[in-house]
Amino acid sequence: MIRLLFNIVGTVAALLGILGIFVPLLPTTPFLLLASACFLRGSERMHSWLLHNRIFGRYLDDFQSGRGIPLQTKIVALTVMWISLAISAWLTALTWVAVMLLVPGIGVTVYLARVKTRKLPE
Repeated sequence: MIRLLFNIVGTVAALLGILGIFVPLLPTTPFLLLASACFLRGSERMHSWLLHNRIFGRYLDDFQSGRGIPLQTKIVALTVMWISLAISAWLTALTWVAVMLLVPGIGVTVYLARVKTRKLPE
């Protein structure tokens, strides 16, 4: 029963992570990491699929093994996130909502700054 729960949560997290690739304010990495953790406990086949996926498999493997995130990936993620947050703040009529958008922006920026930067092979 518990394996089924891990597989359900893992599947939902993987779908949200994949959707996050296309929706700027929906985070990709946390959902994919959650999916990986759930599949590790629920389905060896799904965990293997996730880690060997041609789009995000290497990224997940590098992150989970402690090798870090490439600098280019960090720059793109932060640029897209801050542009999305700025547009969202500009479009909202509520000042407090615009100010609250700083919370995830600053949090993600600090987090990515602290994560090890993976050097790409030359």
